[in-house]
Amino acid sequence: MAVPSYDRAALTPAVVHLSVGSFHRSHQAAYFDRLAGRGVTEWGIAGIGLRHRAMHAALAPQDWLYTVVERGPHGDRPRIVGAMTGYRFGPDDPEAVVAALADGRTRLVTLTVTAAGYEPAAPALPILVDALARRRHAGLPPFTVLSCDNLPANGDVARDAVIGLARHRDAGLARWIDEEGAFPSSMVDRITPTTTDRDRERLLRGFGVADRWPVMTEPYSEWIVEDDFCDGRPPLEDVGVRFVADVRPYALIKTRLLNAAHCALGHLGSLAGLDTTDEAMADPLFAEYIERLTRDEIAPLLPRVPGLDVEPYRQTVLERLRNPNIADRLARLCRDGARKVPRHLVPSVEERRSRGLAHPLLALAVDGYRWHAERSAPVDVRAAIADALGGAAPLAA
Repeated sequence: MAVPSYDRAALTPAVVHLSVGSFHRSHQAAYFDRLAGRGVTEWGIAGIGLRHRAMHAALAPQDWLYTVVERGPHGDRPRIVGAMTGYRFGPDDPEAVVAALADGRTRLVTLTVTAAGYEPAAPALPILVDALARRRHAGLPPFTVLSCDNLPANGDVARDAVIGLARHRDAGLARWIDEEGAFPSSMVDRITPTTTDRDRERLLRGFGVADRWPVMTEPYSEWIVEDDFCDGRPPLEDVGVRFVADVRPYALIKTRLLNAAHCALGHLGSLAGLDTTDEAMADPLFAEYIERLTRDEIAPLLPRVPGLDVEPYRQTVLERLRNPNIADRLARLCRDGARKVPRHLVPSVEERRSRGLAHPLLALAVDGYRWHAERSAPVDVRAAIADALGGAAPLAA
């Protein structure tokens, strides 16, 4: 088992992450852990929880250490991550959270707050604005705000949300943030299912590690970041992160293929009585549906971008969905469908319509969401898929 090879006491908490959950711990924190393993200890993470008080109770006795278990088709590969220097649950001590962000050592704030986290009443926004106001008053530069949420142009979303709230308080503060701050967009890609008690037991039996809250994930991981920072940039390119001038085409390919496949498979598979992604992809009818949906109706619409070929990535998506050791639950993929379907499926429908192209498989995916939301499945979901594969799907509203 891989364990931290660096002196954790030497880590500088230059990164504050808002809303620590399973995905952050499997993805961004794992990259910073590898960076520290290369001797770069200037970018430790101070974790802030906004939703799960229980995580503090789980991680505190472990000195903020936890296990990331990469589950490939041929077995598990665990690794202890030590990049987190501490963790606070924000609602219990909001002053301490603002102080952590206002600390001069903080140079980067990363976010996984979901789409709802950028709405005016969301808890993360006042924290960011209060901390930036303190830094301005103290003569410190602003920190970079890096959204890691699965949203189109997530950097612009974060910028508009933060500056919009700041403008209500102080026009000068808003102007300073706009002129001096940075809000790079990013694309994140790693399937991370919810941790279960069975996962904890498997880790204990297989590797002798008693971890109160390990993270299960797949071997695949991708992080593409817009190269726009205002107070120094961590050298994450040394551990596999790709810095680019424009993230949008990379994010488009990922969301149109992986997230669209998740939406289609989640709703239709659940209606057919299936439970996990690998179970659905083992079904020849569902496997053919996802193959043709991504190959015939989505992939031809996608742009060409340097370093990311659409067809190999599409094949990788299918392989990841088939991974029996991830067994991502379809119920998880169905969550928040009202936000996901318009972002990940509908744009492809609209683009094919604008080009005069047929889209029976996309139409069925949207209908699957509608049927699932109404809890009134068609008489036979499998027959509907077979019809769509034959080119006669119902037209999605």
